[in-house]
Parts: sequence; structure tokens; C-alpha cells
Amino acid sequence: MNALQPSTNPDQAIDLGEYGAQRAMWIGILISLLFTGVIWIAGQRLEAIEHLPDTGASWYYWKLPEATRLGRLTAWGFYALHQVSFWGLIYTAQTRLNRYSENIHRVNLLALGLNAFFILLHFLQTHLWYDGLAQDVSIWSSQASVVLLLVMVLLMENKRRGLFFGRKMPISEGATGFVRRYHGYFFSWAIVYTFWYHPMEPTSGHLLGFFYMFLLMLQGSLFFTRIHLNRWWMLVQEVLVAVHGTLVAVMTANGMWPMFFFGFTGIFVITQMHGLRWGLSTRLAILTAYLVGAFAVYSQRGLSMIHQVTWIPFIEYLAVFVLAGIIAGALWLTRRLQRARPGLSNEASG
Repeated sequence: MNALQPSTNPDQAIDLGEYGAQRAMWIGILISLLFTGVIWIAGQRLEAIEHLPDTGASWYYWKLPEATRLGRLTAWGFYALHQVSFWGLIYTAQTRLNRYSENIHRVNLLALGLNAFFILLHFLQTHLWYDGLAQDVSIWSSQASVVLLLVMVLLMENKRRGLFFGRKMPISEGATGFVRRYHGYFFSWAIVYTFWYHPMEPTSGHLLGFFYMFLLMLQGSLFFTRIHLNRWWMLVQEVLVAVHGTLVAVMTANGMWPMFFFGFTGIFVITQMHGLRWGLSTRLAILTAYLVGAFAVYSQRGLSMIHQVTWIPFIEYLAVFVLAGIIAGALWLTRRLQRARPGLSNEASG
């Protein structure tokens, strides 16, 4: 084979020097920042677009007063192409790769290129037809997909960092293994669906949200590399939701920003920081700062409302156990049906 001819083997590692996957991550972060700036600059021309009045939390403001045929066709069509293509690359990686590498594989380059292409396509789609998927589906579906992604991370990481202050919960090995093996498909759906839900508007909430989506796509493209498992890189993506959620709540001026800030940072204090190998004194200092901050804020707003900080952690932790139970139950039922099938076949043949 000619040395200059590109290989079609997805397991081939691309040599970017020592720690090539880490370099790819930093390059990806820089490009994500730059393109977020492009969205902000180009977004000024979207100011002339008319919107219907905001009617509350269940209403998504950034869509045209009336859907257009091309807007709907391009939003759903490009979303479907993006989704199926990304799933195909994940399947290729899972069936063809069997090792994690410090460098990136050829399939990682394909995934990075695929996501970059659809990011550019979504940018053009916004400026030509504007509407995302929001014309046809509820805002709660987009938000729920991201929350469920975070819940699955909590479930997967239970064995490494525990769920409550470093304590591991007795979650089914089968459920944990299932989520670890197939999480890429669900994460890809949650990310791509949310990405195509919104137009590329230049508001602070949209800009931070799209930057967050870019980072998640970057992480999703670096499967089977060591950086994909880096605890600090993973943590950044978990805690950015606190920044984004708080910023959006501040922008909506509904007074609920402390619930989002202390809710998501509460999960950091209860669970996420215990996977960082920090000493007990450091963790106690962070816990103390969190409690003091929460009491300081709610002493101004009314301590009777401090229960709000428990809402998000309660929902996410409850969802971990519910999800684990559903998966474990489905796996148990599948095994039962598989055992019963030979007997049913024998009876039928008799």
C-alpha cells in the first residue's frame, strides 16, 4: 500500500505527538470558543426577527410566529442526518476498537469532522430559516434530555466516586454495565437533539449553551482515548450546567437563580468532588463554604425558602435509582424471556 494512501482502518491511531488526544481536546476547546464568538458577532443580524410574546416557563420564545416548510424540513432533516451519522460512528468505534489510546484514532477524526460540519450547517440553517426543533416539541423535552444525561453520569460514576459523600450505593452491576456500554448512544441523542432544538441566537444563555454543547460533542468525539476518561475534563462538563442554569435563571429575572446555583453545586459537594482525590480537610472546607453561602443568600431572601436548594439534587438522585431499577428490571425480564424461549420452541415443535 502506498504510504501516502489514507487507511480505512478506524483503529489506526493518528500521531499528534505525545498525548495527542489531549492536544486534540485543547484545540477543540479553542475552536469552540472562537466559533461561539462567531455566533455572537453574526447573531446581530437576527435582531430583526419577530417573536411571539413570552407566556411563561413552558413557552420557548426563540421561534418564528409561524413555522415555515423549509424551516421545519431543514431542522428535522439535518438533525436526523447528524444523529444517525453520529450513532454510526459510535457503533463503528465499539465494534472495531478494543483499546484506549493517548492518541486519537481515525474514527475520532471522522467524528470531530462530522460534528464540525453539522455545527457549520446549523449556523447556516439558523441564518437562512431560523427555526430549530422548538416549533414542534416542548422545551421540557430538551431540558429533560440533558438532566437525564447528568443522571446517567452519576449512575456510571458510582463505582469510582460513590454517590453520597464518597459512599458507593448498591446499584445493580447489570444496570451499571449496561449504561457504561451504551451510554454513548443516549448521550449522542441528548446532545444532538438539544443542539438542533435551539437557533444559534447571540443571547448569553444561548452562547454559553452552545459552547457547552460543543464541549459535549468534543468529548463524545474522543471516545476510546485516554482523555475521554480524564476526571477533570469530565468534571468540567458536569459543573458547566451549574453556570449555564444559573445564568439563564438570572436572565429570566424570576428570582430562582439560587435554586439552580446551589442545587447543581450541591451535587458537586455531595458527589462530584469526591472523585478528585482531595483530602478530607479540603472537602470539609468546600462543604462549609457551600453551607455558609446558601444560608447567607437565603437569609436575605427568607430562610423559609432554603428548601429550594434540595429540589435539583433530590430529583437527580431519585432519578438515578429509578433509572437503575428500570434498567435492572428490563435486563431481568430479558433474561427470563431468553430462558423461556427454548422451552416454548420445544413445545411448538412437539
